[in-house]
Parts: sequence; structure tokens; C-alpha cells
Amino acid sequence: MHTTYATIDLSALGHNLRRIRERLAAGADVMAVVKANAYGHGAVEVSRALAQQGVSRLAVASVKEGAALRDAGITADILVLVDLLDRHISDLLAYRLTPVITEQRLLPALDKAAEAKRLSFPIHLKVDTGMGRLGFAPDDLPALFEALPAWKSLRVEAVMTHLADSDGDDPGHTARQLERFRTLLERLRRQGAVIPHVHAANSAAIVRFPESHFSLVRPGIMLYGYHTLPGGVPCPDLDPVLALRTTVMQLRTIQPGDSVSYNRTFVAKRKTRIAVLPVGYADGYSRRLSNNGFVLINGRRAPIVGLVCMDMTMVDVTDAAPVQVGDEATLIGRQGQERIDAGDIAEWTGTIPYEILCSIGPRVPRVYQAS
Repeated sequence: MHTTYATIDLSALGHNLRRIRERLAAGADVMAVVKANAYGHGAVEVSRALAQQGVSRLAVASVKEGAALRDAGITADILVLVDLLDRHISDLLAYRLTPVITEQRLLPALDKAAEAKRLSFPIHLKVDTGMGRLGFAPDDLPALFEALPAWKSLRVEAVMTHLADSDGDDPGHTARQLERFRTLLERLRRQGAVIPHVHAANSAAIVRFPESHFSLVRPGIMLYGYHTLPGGVPCPDLDPVLALRTTVMQLRTIQPGDSVSYNRTFVAKRKTRIAVLPVGYADGYSRRLSNNGFVLINGRRAPIVGLVCMDMTMVDVTDAAPVQVGDEATLIGRQGQERIDAGDIAEWTGTIPYEILCSIGPRVPRVYQAS
């Protein structure tokens, strides 16, 4: 058994998917976001588990991520969310990946390549309604639809947008984005455009803005057991999917005045029992946890002391005794009556649960528990 490893509870994944589906408007379906290695959970295994739960659409960030799923035998529709370059076209076609188109630049070359293979190739058109990042201006899309017949091998499968502040305290910006989006959709339909699918909702919008569900929703962080909804918004019943554990590698006793780790940032004020854990920032365990966080040992919180190293972290287990070499330390997860989740670590380090989960490195093996 590995000394440091992550367990992925696929039954919790299924639970979270059910909670999402319970909130969907009639006619809306799930496009599961599995980018960034499924937020650190393992894209191939998560995608397979989602397929068993009836999810037939996935979203990734890049052609490389989509190709990896195809190479693993994933047959679901796969949408590539981030903008593309000409050099990606051959792989898009070869791996049957659907691109999100955010500007007109790529369309002629994509159409030519699809025509050469005698394909009717699906695309999703993204409109920028207020994210300020990628996408067509709303006023540009009607003219684009008028020009689409010139590209005979491309077909618009969906029009989409990206909500910038659906988890913010003030719902006003999201309401304005959705109004711009609905106005554009109505304009396109009056023009005679046929749009099979429309999508806008991310995790927070699924809960908070049911009018954003349209025909598809794009849950990400909620699938993995977390949300970033503001206080006062009723939270869904979610189960964290990932737990991160390691093993006590060594125990040592230091005296008052002795220090721990680089630069002597922790100096003992009492006789202190220190446990050395074989996990560090090379595994994605943030250096910002130095002297600023806890792990669970013997069902109790043990504070991190000294600087988190590349491969090791030290904790004060004086009050968690008795501790022995080989005992389990829980970094994310439950132990006894105590629990630490990615939200706790995010709070301690000044970030969001997304970053905590995505940062867990590839040298940490994932162990999957069947649903």
C-alpha cells in the first residue's frame, strides 16, 4: 500500500449527480465537466462511472484531455471548452471531439478539413455575455449564422455562454448576462436559426438560477462534493468524493527551543512530539499550510508545524497521543468524529476548493471505491 494516496468514492459521485438531477428544469440534461483530470479525481475513471449513471456528454479543457478519454475507450460526446488553434483541427476530427468556437478565425480551416473527410461536424458557438474572456459579441452572432451556409460541413449543435458571478453575493450581474443571452437567442430564432442545444449553467447557477438550465447544464465542482454558494442560499446535500491520506513515517521528540523544518519558522515552547508525514508540496499539499493548518491523527486535529517541504510535512502530535509509526494521517476526509475537507484547506490557504483538489499531483495514486 502506498504511504500517501487519495481514495475516490464513486458512490459519493453518484449521490452528487442525483442531487444535481433533482434540481434540473424539465428537459435539461447534464454535461459533466471532467477537465483538469476531473478536478484531480481521475478523468478516465470518473467518466466511466458517470457513463454508468447515464451521463452521455462530457466537457474537457483541451484536445489533449479529450484524446486521453477516447484512448481509454470513452464513447460519450466530448466538448472541448477552451479556444483552439489550427494545429488542433486534425486531432479534433480524429478523436471526434466537439469544439467550442469563440471567434470566426478557425471556421474556414475546420470546414475544409471536415469536408475532406465527408463529415457533418458539430460545433458549439460561445457568446460573451459578461465574462470578458472568450466568445463572440452578442451582436456578431446573427451575421455569423447568416454566413454559416458557406461552411457546408459544419453544423451548429449548441449556443452557449459562461456565467461570471453565479456564486457571487449580488445576483444582478448573472441576471443581466442571462437577459442578454435570452435576447440573443430570441433574435436568432426570429432569424430562422435552428439551435438544437443551449447551455449556460455552471454548478452555482444550477442551484441558484433555474432559468439558466436551458437544455444542458455544466456541473463541475458540485459533482465532486463542493459548492461556492454565498451564505443564505440553501445548499445541496453533497458528499465529498475525494479523501487524501498519508502515513506517519517517523516520530521524534524535541525540547523547548528546538526548531522544525527550514528557516526555523516553528520553535517549540514545550516538550513536543513531532510526526513526520511523507507528503509535501510536490504532491500538491500547499506550502501555504506551513504553521497554518491541521491533519487528523487518532481522530484529533494535529497542527502543521514548520515549513511544508517538497516531500515532507511535520505535525505536532503531543496532544494526539498515543501515535505510532505507520498510523494513518488524514489530510482530507473523515477520521472518527472529525473531518477536514478541501473547503477547510482552502480557507486556511486563502483560495478555493477547486485549486486544492486540482493541485493534488500525479505521483499521488488514486484508489477507487466502487459505487
